[in-house]
Amino acid sequence: MTFGLSLEDFTLLHTVLSLVGIATGLIVAFGMLANARLDGWTAIFLVTTVLTSVTGFFFPFAGVTPAIIVGAISMAVLAIAIAARYLFDLRGPWRWIYVVAALAALYLNSFVGVVQAFQKQPFLQPLAPTQSEPPFLIAQAAVLIFFVVIGAIALRRFHPDD
Repeated sequence: MTFGLSLEDFTLLHTVLSLVGIATGLIVAFGMLANARLDGWTAIFLVTTVLTSVTGFFFPFAGVTPAIIVGAISMAVLAIAIAARYLFDLRGPWRWIYVVAALAALYLNSFVGVVQAFQKQPFLQPLAPTQSEPPFLIAQAAVLIFFVVIGAIALRRFHPDD
C-alpha cells in the first residue's frame, strides 16, 4: 500500500496524473505557438507533471531503473520551468528557458507514455515485445520529432509580454 492506496489504485492515480499532465501540456504547448500564456492550463500542467514524477518514486523498486532516472531528470527540468515561469516571470532569457524546460518535461512524460503503452496495451505489446523493434522506435522518433518541431516554433513565437 502506498499513501493508503492499493498498488492498483496508486498506479491508476499515477496514470491519471500523467495523462492529465500530457493533455494539459499539449494545450500549453499549442498556447505557446499562439503566443498565449494560458496561466490556468500552465499551472495544471506543471502541478500534474510534478505529481506524476513524485508518485513515480513511490512504486516498489529494487535499485536505480531507467524510470527513476527519467523521473529525476524530469524533476530537475520541472524545477527550472517553474522557476522560469513563476520566479523570473519569463523575463529575458527565462522565456526561452521556460519554453525548453516545459516542453522537455512534456516530452519526457510523453516518452514514458509511449514506453508504457507498448508494455501494457495488448494491441501494441506484440509489435515490440523488447521495445527495440521498428514500431516502438518509429513511435518514439515521431514523438521526439514532434517536440523538436513544436519547440523550435514555440521559441520563435512565444513572446507573451511583447
